[in-house]
Order: sequence, then structure tokens, then C-alpha cells
Amino acid sequence: MPEPQKHDTENHGTARPLRVLIAADTFAPDVNGAARFAERLAAGLVERGHDVHVVAPASSRRHGTWTETHEGQRMTVHRLYSWRWYPHDWLRFALPWRSRHNAARILDRVKPDVVHSQSFLVVGRGMTIEAAKRGIRVVATNHLMPENLLEFTMLPRFIQKKAVSIMWNDARKILGLASAVTTPTRKAADFLERSTERTGVHAISCGINASDYSPDFTHSSSKRIIFVGRITGEKQIDVLLRAFAALEPSLDATLEIIGGGDQKKNLESLSHQLGVDDRVTFTGYVTDEQLRAAYSSASVLAMPSIAELQSIVTMEAMATGLPVVAADAMALPHLVNDGVNGYLFTPGDSKELAARLTDVLTAPPEERDRMKRASLEMIRAHDIQNTLSTFESLYRGEAVTDPVTDVSAVSDDDTGR
Repeated sequence: MPEPQKHDTENHGTARPLRVLIAADTFAPDVNGAARFAERLAAGLVERGHDVHVVAPASSRRHGTWTETHEGQRMTVHRLYSWRWYPHDWLRFALPWRSRHNAARILDRVKPDVVHSQSFLVVGRGMTIEAAKRGIRVVATNHLMPENLLEFTMLPRFIQKKAVSIMWNDARKILGLASAVTTPTRKAADFLERSTERTGVHAISCGINASDYSPDFTHSSSKRIIFVGRITGEKQIDVLLRAFAALEPSLDATLEIIGGGDQKKNLESLSHQLGVDDRVTFTGYVTDEQLRAAYSSASVLAMPSIAELQSIVTMEAMATGLPVVAADAMALPHLVNDGVNGYLFTPGDSKELAARLTDVLTAPPEERDRMKRASLEMIRAHDIQNTLSTFESLYRGEAVTDPVTDVSAVSDDDTGR
């Protein structure tokens, strides 16, 4: 096991380092918001001097315990035997009927001070139940909406509806075993409280290292729209393609769709049908360096998704100083202040999305600079160091005050409006 690293205690207190076990149903090299959060959380905790163990499905047939490096930090990762779920383009899952056995084995070996579950499903479920039996403190973070997960099961719609009810009932039981429950935004926390009857859910941003991104205030004549994320149904990329097709040809805009998923071929076909395939690029998966370069060269981020519990992608774009045009759904209004750092549009309304994209692309340079500065100001509240400090307090059973990250808390004066 890697030795805990020393860290500057002046900023993070003098309390003893903790042994933290992060239980995740998705983790690097998976590409999604929950996996990225777990990776950054683990790396940040290691950097602060904690002994971090991650339990996650194996990303191949090879499974076992070894040291991995993530975000430049070494940590112990317990990779569980997993199966590939072929309706999805990359998803692997640990076997549910072995989850409690695996959890008991690893908990008795590691003896963590705290378990931080990242879901109420397979890995997180087993770890939560077995940790509670042993009197180990559990902090649970929810990134999941069962409605989205069941999209990949190929079950008939009427069965999916019943399955959603069953999953939320199970979530109520599992989250009830946790000492503290969190989710990335207040709106997501309210939704989770309604769905599980759990009270006192904390809203804690996933956080990002804003210093990793480089705002660009040069005025380019190119008009580049980008979307970043999984190419799946709930992202509503078809709405974005129809909006793009409705833009005035004189704008000479281009659209880049970064990411992979089960809807890629269908959307490529749609772009051809709409007659815009010569101006739409499906880039696929990219490296972190390539993604940062894409943000820096873009004019605006379009986020039509209706199922974001936070949207790390939107935060990354904001840290690059991009204006954002996003659906007025779930957590996106927590990040986009309409008319300040971008615009909100009615979910599914491609005409309104086209109009708002046009507003950004035709704005004079000083207006675009104002929106860029607003994004940069708003993202400051999502610094990952705030997130790490809050979770450290939750791990130790200390009272916490949820960080204020709602864009409504940023005044017009702050953003220069």
C-alpha cells in the first residue's frame, strides 16, 4: 500500500490523517461525471496526506489490488471482477451477488476510518451495508438517477417505470444507513430528499481545479459551438443538432461534439438528414489536454441535457471563461445565470436554443468578455479545495455548512453586468 503523503497542515489543520475507502461503481478510466469526481476526490485526499483506498469494478478481465496513479497521486485501488454490459458502449459492473462478500473482505483487511460511497447500487450498496454492520462511518454521495440508468437495460417502458420505483425504495434503505448524504447541488439534494424521504441531504459541489484551465480573451472571427459529454438519450443532442441546423447560414458556425456513446451513429445520421454534417464534427473521446484545448478554442458551450445533477463539463467550460447556453433543467440553472454568463432555454425547444446560441455568437466583443468574466467569477465557489475540506469534516463527524455555489448568490456587481 502507498504511504500517506505529507501535506501543508497550515491550510488543512493538524488532525491526524484518515484512512478513507471510496466505493465507486464507476471510476477511471470510465469517462463520466461520477467517475471524474471520484478520481479527483481520491487524488485530492491523497495530496492532503490521507491514506486512500478505492474499490471499483475492474476495467478489464484483470482484477485484484494494486497501486494506481490518478491526477498525479498514488493510491491503493481494489479492482473487483466485473462483467461488460454490452448495451452500453463501455460500462462494466461488479457482480451484485458478490458485493457484500467483496465488501466484507476488503473492509476487514483495510479497516478504514470512513467509507465514502459514490452510489447506492452494487459496490456502494455492499460497502454501505457491511460498513454499517461494523460500526464504520459512512458518507454517501449520490450521482445517480435510476431513470437514466435504466435507459441502457432495453427493458420495456412499463417495466422501467416499476423498476425505477423499486430502485428508489432500495435507495431509501441504503442511504438510511449513512451518517451523512450528499449530492452536488441544492436542486439535486431536494430531488433526492423527495425521492427517498431522507432529510438533511448536503449540497456539495463536485469541484474542479480551475487553475487547470486557461481563459482566452482574444477575439476570434470563428464561431465554434461545442458539446462535451456522453452521447446518450438524456443529453438531448438531437435538440442541439436541430438548433444548429436552424442557425442563419451567414453565421458560418461549426459544431463539435466531444464524447462517445450508444447514440453516436443515430446522431451522425441525423446531422446528414439535416444537411449539416459538413459543419458538425463527432470527435469521440479525447485526452484531458485535448479537451482543454477544445474549450479554449470554442466560442460557446451548448448543454441541452435534462438530467444533470451538476455537470462537471459546464464547470470546466466556465473555468475556461466560456459562455454557456444550457437547458433550464435539473442542476444547470445552478451554474448558468440567464443573461449573465450565458442563457437558459426551455428543455427540448430547438428554436429557442438556436436563438440563444445566436445571441452569444452575434454579441459584440465587450458583451462576450462580460459573459466570460461572469463565468470565471461564478466558478470560484466550486474550487475543489472547498469540496475537500467539507468532506474531511463530514468524514470526522463534524458539523458542516454547505458551500454556497448557486449562481443566484453572485451579484450583478460581481460579474460586471
